[in-house]
Amino acid sequence: MKLCRYGEPGQERPALIDRMGGLRSLAGVIGDLSPEVLAPARLAALAAIDPLTLPPVDAGARLGVPIAGIGKYVCIGLNYRDHAEEAGLPVPKEPIVFLKATTALSGPDDPIVAPVGATCLDWEAELAVIIGMRAKNIAVGEALDHVAGYCLANDVSERAFQMQSSQWDKGKGCDTFGPLGPWLVTRDEVPDPQDLDIWLEVNGRRMQAGNTRTMIFSVAEVIAYVSRYMTLMPGDVIATGTPPGVGMGMRPEPVYLRSGDVVELGIDGLGRQRQCVA
Repeated sequence: MKLCRYGEPGQERPALIDRMGGLRSLAGVIGDLSPEVLAPARLAALAAIDPLTLPPVDAGARLGVPIAGIGKYVCIGLNYRDHAEEAGLPVPKEPIVFLKATTALSGPDDPIVAPVGATCLDWEAELAVIIGMRAKNIAVGEALDHVAGYCLANDVSERAFQMQSSQWDKGKGCDTFGPLGPWLVTRDEVPDPQDLDIWLEVNGRRMQAGNTRTMIFSVAEVIAYVSRYMTLMPGDVIATGTPPGVGMGMRPEPVYLRSGDVVELGIDGLGRQRQCVA
């Protein structure tokens, strides 16, 4: 099942994608795609609905962040060996955890707005996990049971801001630096999160092409690890790292985004995003 939210910013309504790829409104069924809807029983009830009985939505409708009320946006840095190498940084011995401000969240096709003083605006296509059940000190073997679904994320970064200190949050949490979606794809439709192709293009040029099988720490390992240090709640997001091909790692010189550039990215089965840099 593919769940999403449509409408103008701050006025989004819940929807799902039918078998033909059409958008169908859930506004008469649930109030919103809020964290409590991510409980297994609630998702099962939604899955039992025949999408063709739901009212259609204009195909041109704006899509917003697929989940309302996200409490935490947790990110994992350098989780692909070849990305760590291109960044000139040691391969981590355990997951590198940082937080992205929830005010950075934006729809999958909303513009990326460069903050004042930005000079090194970069991209990072990532697999994001949406937590569906409370998770604290859980084992790796049970970690995926706590997942409601998966979605596509672009961990937009301002490298000059990011590298000004040992704390990355400043360069990761600016407004519009968290495009998420277009959909939340429920866990049953992603049998193996460690076998998903992921790609990103800038102005039609392929920059990133990887597969989640090359993660240093698997999705399950990441969830279990993070749950040791903070309780994960329904609706929390974990972005699991990016494959190589970011602008900072380009040789002989880094390549950064400029006004008017178009970023497109996708993951197998999870849809695609398209952002224009403003």
